[in-house]
Amino acid sequence: MRNFVKFTTPFVAFILFCTACKNEDVLVKGTPAHLTAVTSAINDKALVNAENDSKNWLSYGLNYSENRFSQLEEISEENVDKLGLVWSYDLNSIRGVEATPVVIDGIMYVTAPWSIVHAIDTRTGEQIWSYDPKVPRETGIKACCDVVNRGVALYKGKVFFASLDGRLIALDAATGTKVWEQVTLDTTKNYTITGAPRVFKGRVIIGNGGAEYGVRGYITAYDSESGEQAWRWYSVPGNPDDAYEQPELEMAAKTWDPSGKYWELGGGGTMWDAMAYDPELNLMYVGVGNGSPWNRRLRSPGGGDNLFLSSIVALDPDDGSYKWHYQGTPGDHWDYTATQSLILADLEIEGSKRKVIMQAPKNGFFFVIDRTNGEFISAQNFVDVNWAKGYDENGRPMEIEGAEYKSGAYEAIPGPNGAHNWHPMSYNPNTGLVYIPAQGIPVVFEDDPNWVANSAASGGFMSGTGWNTGGLMSAVPPQSATFGHLLAWDPVKQKAAWKVDHIGPWNGGTLSTAGNLVFQGSADGRFLAYNATNGDKLWEVPVGSGVVAAPVTYEVDGRQYVSIAAGWGGSYGMSAHHTESQSPGKIYTFSLEGKTPMPALEIPEPKPIVSGVAYNPKDIGAGTKLYISYCAMCHGVPAVGNGGNIPNLGYSDKVKIENLKNFVLTDALKELGMPNFSGKLTEDDVTKIQAFIQGTADAVSAQLAASK
Repeated sequence: MRNFVKFTTPFVAFILFCTACKNEDVLVKGTPAHLTAVTSAINDKALVNAENDSKNWLSYGLNYSENRFSQLEEISEENVDKLGLVWSYDLNSIRGVEATPVVIDGIMYVTAPWSIVHAIDTRTGEQIWSYDPKVPRETGIKACCDVVNRGVALYKGKVFFASLDGRLIALDAATGTKVWEQVTLDTTKNYTITGAPRVFKGRVIIGNGGAEYGVRGYITAYDSESGEQAWRWYSVPGNPDDAYEQPELEMAAKTWDPSGKYWELGGGGTMWDAMAYDPELNLMYVGVGNGSPWNRRLRSPGGGDNLFLSSIVALDPDDGSYKWHYQGTPGDHWDYTATQSLILADLEIEGSKRKVIMQAPKNGFFFVIDRTNGEFISAQNFVDVNWAKGYDENGRPMEIEGAEYKSGAYEAIPGPNGAHNWHPMSYNPNTGLVYIPAQGIPVVFEDDPNWVANSAASGGFMSGTGWNTGGLMSAVPPQSATFGHLLAWDPVKQKAAWKVDHIGPWNGGTLSTAGNLVFQGSADGRFLAYNATNGDKLWEVPVGSGVVAAPVTYEVDGRQYVSIAAGWGGSYGMSAHHTESQSPGKIYTFSLEGKTPMPALEIPEPKPIVSGVAYNPKDIGAGTKLYISYCAMCHGVPAVGNGGNIPNLGYSDKVKIENLKNFVLTDALKELGMPNFSGKLTEDDVTKIQAFIQGTADAVSAQLAASK
């Protein structure tokens, strides 16, 4: 046998060695035989061993602890300024890219918008195969926060991913051919899936989203070989007249007021992102989302904690049985999901070693919880908050009077985009710090006294597309500032060690390494490396697009690489951006030997504010209400801001706005994800929306002229 290369772990090397001996030659890297050999070796032992071996990136959060800490140190604080591009790969998308790639012996698997999977040879940057699940474009209207996908799972020769329309699909890792497919959702309801599955003990675990749209959250395990359902766990109780699927739902039902008939809108509690697993304790952990509707006075008029909303829940991965929970935001009113990153670590707290789970969810507090039993250890706000003064010794928030927006406008801090959203954080055990993409996007709430489920009549935000918040986004301007920063947080001292300010919010997830580095992409289109100890910026490169995903690092043939999937989007990124350039989604891969020139930045010509569309000023009021109910999430406020990955209509051509009905009431832009609102909006409604767009654009133009 000749030219046998160094592989990542003994058992992978052994399998490849035996295969090579049998074939009397070495497997050629990137061939189907090579892909089969290396991906077939990803079993339970390999996934457990990922805690100690960072040469590959085997799962969404790198390892079962989801700490995103790589032990690789070839790239370090001493030489990171020498990083250069090795290759870039076009994802052929203009929508949000949120995926974390997984990599095994130089083979990368990554998802793009519309749930398209790509297999890439990192040695060359060339595509091996791609798989398009053909998500119906009308599914986009069900996706609150862009048509994104966060990634895949690998296990025993298969690639697992979930499509936006709710299918869990297993592909042959070598060829990209479909092995099996399961519809995981009730397709009559507005569920979607954007998260990456995980594999624990041969079970493929996937949750779902859609709480804004009135669904009931659950998480499901499927057998990795057959695709058959193994178990399902519901996060909120159903109709009390029916038998409860799990014994703990009877306990949970006591925390809901049945007079609100919460089960008719499902109650929410979707589990659309965060998971982790402790193989020693045989416990998996999942973060639970917000209520449906957001306003608890409508879903549970008598109050109550509304279990298991906004909670961390521990389950047995073998059968899905409930073990414990901790609820960070009882009776959530503000869309304060607990679906953000979960990180497992062993910390010394007050002289004792504790097995903990850490989370910095939307509500602005950093939590340290005992992962063996759910016991509350500590919580401290990592940004300014105004809904709670803190947490008592029992782990309950001390809410501030008035925060529930019962009477008049109330600026909730953080807003519903959260102090930290889905963007992954990382934990470096060498520095003892957690690196959080922290942010503030202010919103002013008001109660919606005229709310009716699944109706746009009251003018609720995006209610015309199916949102059920039970609150109004007030016209009262917020007083707090929009911000974004990289925050290094000490989970033991519960205080900040350092922070780096960014131009705005919605910055990318983080990666920390043994080279004393933190990598992060920014909303203003840079990929950066910082000193993990003090936050000094050590390297940056423009990538042509705002970055929201988290980077990965891995070793191929003895060399360390860093890759980032760049592509602007997500809930905030659909209607706002912070870059001049707007390049399509790409994968960028860097190493110390990289000499490839960066692709040219694509900077579009600035567009003038639309003018000259005839309208009746009397239609502006009704048009405003319709625009908020149907258009604002994607298109933003006309001529206010510059749009995101979806155009701001205040900068459209006059002819397009004059012929708006040809886009709004037809399938003309279906392939781009634009809904057909015929049957929901009339031509007269569109005329009123035109009046709002041009009237607002005229007001902005007048303000700009007066300021000169």
